[in-house]
Amino acid sequence: SIKMDLLHSNGVLIIQHLQRDYRAYQDFLNFMSHVGDPRNIFSIYFPLWFQLNQVVGTKMIWVAVIGDWFNLIFKWILFGHRPYWWVQETMIYPNQSSPCLEQFPITCETGPGSPSGHAMGSSCVWYVMVTAALSYTVRWKDKLAVTLHRLTWSFLWSIFWIIQISVCISRVFIATHFPHQVILGVFAGILVAEAFEHTPAIQTASLRMYIKTNLFLFIFALGFYLSLKLLDIDLLWSVPKAKKWCANPDWINIDTTPFAGLVRNLGALFGLGLGINSEMFITSCKGKNSCKLSFRILCIAASLATLQLYNFIKIPTQTEYLFYILSFCKSAAMPLTVVALVPYCVHSLMRTTEKKLN
Repeated sequence: SIKMDLLHSNGVLIIQHLQRDYRAYQDFLNFMSHVGDPRNIFSIYFPLWFQLNQVVGTKMIWVAVIGDWFNLIFKWILFGHRPYWWVQETMIYPNQSSPCLEQFPITCETGPGSPSGHAMGSSCVWYVMVTAALSYTVRWKDKLAVTLHRLTWSFLWSIFWIIQISVCISRVFIATHFPHQVILGVFAGILVAEAFEHTPAIQTASLRMYIKTNLFLFIFALGFYLSLKLLDIDLLWSVPKAKKWCANPDWINIDTTPFAGLVRNLGALFGLGLGINSEMFITSCKGKNSCKLSFRILCIAASLATLQLYNFIKIPTQTEYLFYILSFCKSAAMPLTVVALVPYCVHSLMRTTEKKLN
């Protein structure tokens, strides 16, 4: 406990330094915090990659979902505090002179702080994207191509680490994480992504397998929560702290609670399984149009545009259980749209156009 308090107090000094000396970069750091938001995986990265390479797109969803599930379990085990409430409750500062940490609209996360979900989600999905991009260049054999591969390798991994460091600094800057929490998140994300580099079975998983996986993840998480609750250990202990110490009650969002993230991810995995095993996917993405560049570009553009419309769908938060149900449905609809609905519509449109031209 003393060592952890010392680690936290050193982290507070780093946060104060960042907030004081990097004020000019506030907008950039807030932007990088949004870049690391795990929800971007489903609304931006996945639609792009799935139409370019279905293997990579499928792996991306699995990595994101399993990675975020592990993140939830780790958070429940580690009981990590967040800086913005820890400084208000710790007794290590003399004469009640706790440091003043500035808060922002995205500061008041309600779940435990360790490991960082943003850092873990960002590292795992960018790891998948970088390794996928490099897999195309590793096949080059001639001397010039090998040199180009090495340059590409250096460039892409440099970009990877620049993004991860920027996301980590941004999460520390807004006082929602301590430095050790974001570092742990980055390396945990890399481990999860690397594990899926050796798990080819996900590419041929049936809808039944997707449902079984969803049920296992949900039952294990719920069982873990209820088991500890019977032992009088409340795994939602962080929510009252967030509500108590957040500078603005409007910044508290139910979407940041532990179960909200779990439901969102389970919905995305179910939607992917439903889409990949649908007739619409087989007809469109396995047909002759699937090899055409025009088909893929149209699918990417239509998918990104359609998914942005989902942002306008506001789920009511008055009833918590209703929120979780609707959040699951919305999350399932997003990959289903990308995998099946949009490609089928584009396929039908192209087929109709070809018939008219003939």
